[in-house]
Amino acid sequence: ADCRYTCHQECRSLIQLDCRRPGECQSQLSPESTLLPPCSQNVTQTVEEEKPEPPTVQEIKQKIEKYNAKVTNCLLMKLNDDGTYTGFIKVHLKLRRPVTVPAGIRPQSIYDALKEVNLADTTDKRTSFYLPLDAIKQLHISSTTTVSEVIQGLLKKFMVVDNPQKFALFKEMRKDGQGEF
Repeated sequence: ADCRYTCHQECRSLIQLDCRRPGECQSQLSPESTLLPPCSQNVTQTVEEEKPEPPTVQEIKQKIEKYNAKVTNCLLMKLNDDGTYTGFIKVHLKLRRPVTVPAGIRPQSIYDALKEVNLADTTDKRTSFYLPLDAIKQLHISSTTTVSEVIQGLLKKFMVVDNPQKFALFKEMRKDGQGEF
């Protein structure tokens, strides 16, 4: 079992991982093993976890129609002929650390974006600042977009030059059942 992970120090107490392989017990106490339930001396039976069936194209179509009926801000979802779908997500940026951007660089124009010019490569000067805690960015994504691509897209929009691996994307559920990223 591969249990390497990275988290904030303040989040460590909220994480519980079971990194043992089946039939393996911790013989010594370690900080990590105290987070795990004690090993049982009983014989355990391996139960294969059932993975849910992926939704059919018809089920996806129904969910998209239901979602689009509720949307009032023109950010509709679209089902493509190949079964993939596209839509918008709102990402609430709640960064606790400053971000690094190139110093003295003008914002990217539409022409630079089309030519895929990376203005950050034109200077070695950097500056750091804190993004406002209420910063929200909308991204147009597809059902095949990965979390890594979302993070890289956000960093590119803000011209952040920090390593994308320093960032994570979380889904937060509100009381009304809506999810926030």
